[in-house]
Amino acid sequence: MTYDTNLADRVREYLAEIPGIDIEEKEMFKVLNFMVNGKTCVCVSGENLMLRFDPSRQEELSEKDGYETMLMKGKEYKGYCYINPDGFKDRKDFEFFLNLCLEYNKVAKSSKKRKTS
Repeated sequence: MTYDTNLADRVREYLAEIPGIDIEEKEMFKVLNFMVNGKTCVCVSGENLMLRFDPSRQEELSEKDGYETMLMKGKEYKGYCYINPDGFKDRKDFEFFLNLCLEYNKVAKSSKKRKTS
């Protein structure tokens, strides 16, 4: 499955309106990763948004429409989740999720760079 280009355009357009951020797009594993200021912020995976957020908000987000747990090797991956299209039909909800990711991006740590030989 490839990512939804219309959803990617919505994310791209929203992020473009935010002043003072550096946005880079990376396609990885059939996902479009929107990196903000050098850190993963939000991704488009299929028709879903993949969010990176403050892990302390996991329980709160699990109550939202469209929430899907992100699993890695059978375990819940804290601070990340998927939101299916039911969760961001309304512009208000779409903006809520992107703003949630942008807020966490300000304090999130960058991934460690791999050493190249």
